Amino acid sequence: MRALVRRCWGLLPAGGSAGRGPSPQWRALAGLGGCPGGEDSRGARVREKPPWRVLFFGTDQFAREALRALHAARINKEEELIEKLEVVTVPSPSPKGLPVKQYAVQSQLPVYEWPDVGSGEYDVGVVASFGRLLSEALILKFPYGILNVHPSCLPRWRGPAPIIHTVLHGDTVTGVTIMQIRPKRFDVGPILKQETIPVPPKSTAKELEAVLSRLGANMLISVLKNLPESLNNGRQQPPEGLTYAPKISAGTSCIKWEEQTSEEIFRLHRAIGDIIPLQTLWMDTTIKLLDLVEVNSSVLADPKLTGQAVIPGSIIYHRQSQILLVCCKDGWIGVRSVMLKKTLTATDFYNGYLHPWHQKNPQALPSQCRFQTLRLPTKSSRKKKRLLLCNSALSS
Repeated sequence: MRALVRRCWGLLPAGGSAGRGPSPQWRALAGLGGCPGGEDSRGARVREKPPWRVLFFGTDQFAREALRALHAARINKEEELIEKLEVVTVPSPSPKGLPVKQYAVQSQLPVYEWPDVGSGEYDVGVVASFGRLLSEALILKFPYGILNVHPSCLPRWRGPAPIIHTVLHGDTVTGVTIMQIRPKRFDVGPILKQETIPVPPKSTAKELEAVLSRLGANMLISVLKNLPESLNNGRQQPPEGLTYAPKISAGTSCIKWEEQTSEEIFRLHRAIGDIIPLQTLWMDTTIKLLDLVEVNSSVLADPKLTGQAVIPGSIIYHRQSQILLVCCKDGWIGVRSVMLKKTLTATDFYNGYLHPWHQKNPQALPSQCRFQTLRLPTKSSRKKKRLLLCNSALSS
């Protein structure tokens, strides 16, 4: 990666306007160093107003919307907000690349793959869903630092999966924060702009992402229109209300029938179902639950549910509504389709698996025909297993 010339800026003159240039106040807020002087080491003056030269860092659909807004501003010559726009993304197994790369290529924007960030000159960096820590040396290459479009009301849900955790924990309010990147830690920098919105009832993480991506893109453009002033008015994140949003693992998708309520299972499905289908065990075989539905009161009044001894995980096929009813900690959830070897409707699963099992076991209770919690091996257990296999091979 080629290093750019570091720029260092001095204080505004007494009585000067915040719009005169990048005050070192933002560097102090962001925990960065600086050195006096209003020019870079080659004698070039800092741009005090738009149009800006922007380097964008991003990967996914949320980031794509921010890039789209920046590109629209770049081609809008009347507004004169963005002069240059280039893109950094991360490698992808897909030949087409991630959504940000696809959009950049389609829009004929220069694209670099991390850790390559090109060798151009920029005024400000913008990050959205990038997932890589940026060094102080890189941040200091930008006269106005690097902005981050984060889909939560920081300091709530710092980390890589804020939208998922918003849905998973049943938050009723969320929002977007435009903040300034600090080195070495994620999502701890000063807040430049923050807006809140109500979480639409029963929205999935994917649906909420679409709403927040549009909000974030509009907020980013608003900040860039008044960039020096926004930086000088930045505020530190409050210590209260701090929560973390770690990455979701495959283990998160395993339903714990004895521990989770129906509401918790539905929230889990809305939070991660578009990424990782919920999983459980059926007769020692992993089964994925694809389409979950709430069970209405008329179905719950069925004597099959009220008159039999059931335990969490018990499965009953409800013929009238053509769904599988599964008992959980506090009630029932409905399942319309599953994946075993292939995708099956609830009726297919009943005809191919449930009904034959009951024919073979006519005296069995409903509690014996049930889903069980799938326990995926942890990293430590996998390491132990590999070590045992290695030791076994060495001793043989």
